[in-house]
Amino acid sequence: MTITENKTGTFIELIVSGRLDTTTAPELETKLKHVAGQTPTLYLNLQNIEYISSAGLRTVLLAHKLMLPSGGKMILKSPSSFCRQVLEATGMDGILTIEG
Repeated sequence: MTITENKTGTFIELIVSGRLDTTTAPELETKLKHVAGQTPTLYLNLQNIEYISSAGLRTVLLAHKLMLPSGGKMILKSPSSFCRQVLEATGMDGILTIEG
Protein backbone atom coordinates (compact mmCIF):
# COMPACT_ATOMS: atom_id res chain seq x y z
CA MET A 1 0.00 0.00 0.00
CA THR A 2 1.12 3.54 -0.70
CA ILE A 3 -0.27 6.76 0.73
CA THR A 4 0.20 10.09 -1.03
CA GLU A 5 -0.81 13.32 0.70
CA ASN A 6 -2.08 16.39 -1.16
CA LYS A 7 -2.57 19.40 1.08
CA THR A 8 -4.29 22.70 0.28
CA GLY A 9 -5.56 25.49 2.49
CA THR A 10 -9.04 23.99 2.76
CA PHE A 11 -8.55 20.23 2.68
CA ILE A 12 -6.16 17.30 2.80
CA GLU A 13 -6.47 14.42 0.35
CA LEU A 14 -4.91 11.06 1.13
CA ILE A 15 -4.59 8.91 -1.98
CA VAL A 16 -4.38 5.27 -0.95
CA SER A 17 -3.24 2.63 -3.45
CA GLY A 18 -2.87 -1.13 -3.27
CA ARG A 19 -4.29 -3.41 -0.59
CA LEU A 20 -5.90 -2.08 2.57
CA ASP A 21 -5.86 -5.06 4.91
CA THR A 22 -4.64 -6.27 8.29
CA THR A 23 -0.99 -5.66 7.48
CA THR A 24 -1.40 -2.20 5.92
CA ALA A 25 -4.31 -0.69 7.89
CA PRO A 26 -2.11 0.34 10.86
CA GLU A 27 0.00 2.54 8.56
CA LEU A 28 -3.11 4.34 7.29
CA GLU A 29 -4.47 4.63 10.83
CA THR A 30 -1.27 6.36 11.97
CA LYS A 31 -1.47 8.77 9.04
CA LEU A 32 -5.14 9.52 9.71
CA LYS A 33 -4.49 10.31 13.36
CA HIS A 34 -1.73 12.69 12.27
CA VAL A 35 -3.77 14.68 9.71
CA ALA A 36 -7.28 14.62 11.24
CA GLY A 37 -6.80 17.73 13.36
CA GLN A 38 -5.06 19.67 10.60
CA THR A 39 -8.00 20.18 8.23
CA PRO A 40 -11.77 20.72 8.24
CA THR A 41 -12.18 18.35 5.27
CA LEU A 42 -10.34 15.09 4.68
CA TYR A 43 -10.67 13.35 1.33
CA LEU A 44 -9.77 9.68 1.39
CA ASN A 45 -9.17 8.73 -2.24
CA LEU A 46 -9.70 4.98 -2.68
CA GLN A 47 -9.66 4.90 -6.49
CA ASN A 48 -6.60 2.64 -6.62
CA ILE A 49 -7.58 0.20 -3.88
CA GLU A 50 -7.29 -3.36 -5.19
CA TYR A 51 -8.60 -5.05 -2.03
CA ILE A 52 -10.09 -3.91 1.27
CA SER A 53 -10.59 -6.20 4.29
CA SER A 54 -12.59 -5.72 7.47
CA ALA A 55 -9.48 -4.15 9.04
CA GLY A 56 -9.40 -1.68 6.16
CA LEU A 57 -13.09 -0.90 6.60
CA ARG A 58 -12.53 -0.27 10.30
CA THR A 59 -9.76 2.18 9.44
CA VAL A 60 -11.99 4.01 6.94
CA LEU A 61 -14.68 4.29 9.63
CA LEU A 62 -12.04 5.55 12.07
CA ALA A 63 -11.22 8.37 9.63
CA HIS A 64 -14.87 9.41 9.72
CA LYS A 65 -14.94 9.31 13.53
CA LEU A 66 -11.67 11.23 13.90
CA MET A 67 -13.09 14.17 11.95
CA LEU A 68 -16.30 14.51 13.97
CA PRO A 69 -15.02 16.07 17.24
CA SER A 70 -13.64 19.12 15.41
CA GLY A 71 -16.78 19.50 13.27
CA GLY A 72 -14.89 18.31 10.22
CA LYS A 73 -15.88 15.77 7.62
CA MET A 74 -14.29 12.85 5.82
CA ILE A 75 -15.27 12.17 2.22
CA LEU A 76 -14.46 8.99 0.34
CA LYS A 77 -13.36 9.96 -3.13
CA SER A 78 -13.81 7.68 -6.15
CA PRO A 79 -13.69 4.28 -4.44
CA SER A 80 -12.63 1.46 -6.77
CA SER A 81 -15.40 -0.88 -7.96
CA PHE A 82 -14.24 -3.58 -5.52
CA CYS A 83 -14.15 -1.09 -2.67
CA ARG A 84 -17.60 0.27 -3.59
CA GLN A 85 -19.04 -3.27 -3.61
CA VAL A 86 -17.68 -3.91 -0.12
CA LEU A 87 -19.01 -0.57 1.16
CA GLU A 88 -22.45 -1.37 -0.25
CA ALA A 89 -22.45 -4.95 1.07
CA THR A 90 -21.62 -3.76 4.59
CA GLY A 91 -24.00 -0.79 4.56
CA MET A 92 -21.16 1.65 5.11
CA ASP A 93 -22.19 3.52 1.96
CA GLY A 94 -25.18 4.75 3.97
CA ILE A 95 -23.00 6.06 6.80
CA LEU A 96 -20.12 7.65 4.89
CA THR A 97 -20.09 10.46 2.35
CA ILE A 98 -18.93 9.16 -1.04
CA GLU A 99 -18.07 11.29 -4.07
CA GLY A 100 -17.36 9.93 -7.53
